[in-house]
This record gives sequence, structure tokens and C-alpha cells, in this order.
Amino acid sequence: MRVLDLVLAVAGLIVTAPLMVILWLIGWFDTGAPIFRQIRVGRGQKPFVLYKFRTMRRDAPQVATHEASAALVTPWGRFLRRTKLDELPQLWNVLKGEMSLVGPRPCLPTQTELITERARRGVFAARPGITGLAQLQGIDMSTPRLLAETDAKMLAGLNLRAYLAYLLQTALGRGRGDRLRG
Repeated sequence: MRVLDLVLAVAGLIVTAPLMVILWLIGWFDTGAPIFRQIRVGRGQKPFVLYKFRTMRRDAPQVATHEASAALVTPWGRFLRRTKLDELPQLWNVLKGEMSLVGPRPCLPTQTELITERARRGVFAARPGITGLAQLQGIDMSTPRLLAETDAKMLAGLNLRAYLAYLLQTALGRGRGDRLRG
């Protein structure tokens, strides 16, 4: 599915380029730093830099979303999260081969319980993804064992039909992001 990832990522970057410029400009006025970069754990537990549009204040701590206060999310950031537009820069991660469009969401290196659970189930054999079964079912990183089990289940049944179904369901707005504290 790497070829499909590449084709769709290139197409997505071309089609959404004007929108991303607009989002970048609005983000610049919102926080002064529209792109958020964070080290995440990728395939084979190799770290990589994940890109997203910034949704929280610049002084927000570098913690998992479910550990962050909802008060740190800007009004613009709430819109980006609700529409999932904050994820668009990850198409660059897909193009670079660090991510897939569909796969387990990449975690932070500090999420040791999730890393252990995923390693136990062979989840790190796959590229992390922008969307996947856990996201569509509303399972976030606050439940490491359940998330790792769901990731492993998704990967065991991942074929072209499932890949396309996950993308379609995400595009249609199914699922939600990680829950915020408070």
C-alpha cells in the first residue's frame, strides 16, 4: 500500500496546498508558530519528527494530548481539531516514508506503557498512520492496552478494501481525536 500512500499523499499535498497556505497564515496570526513539530515513535520504534498545524498555545507542555489541559487549545485550534485539518501537514510525513495514511497513530517516546503493549503485539512492524481503526472507534492513547490491541487487530486485517474504508470513514468525519484533560 506504499504506492497508494505515495500517490494519495502527493495528490493531497497538491490539492490542499492553497488551503494549507491559508491555514498556515491564520495559524501565524493565532500563535505565531503555525506548524507544530514533535518527536514520535515510528516503524521499528525509530523516532521521527511529526508535523501538524498547531492547535495549542506555544507554551503548552510536550505531553500526550489526553494529558494536556483543554484550556491550552486555542479557538482556532478547536476548529482545526474538529475538522481534522490539523493533520494535513502529516502528508509530508507520508511522502517521506515515516508514516502511512492508515496505521496506528504514532505515540510519544515517553508513553512507555503504550510502547511496551505495542511492541508485545508487533504493532511497530508497520508504519504509523494518520488514521486507523482506533481513531474511528474513538479509542485514544489514554487506554494503552486497548489501543495496542485495536492497532494489532487493524493491522492483522489490513488489506486494500479496509485501507480505503478507513480513509473514507475518516474523510466523512467519523471518529474523534484524543480527548483532552479538563
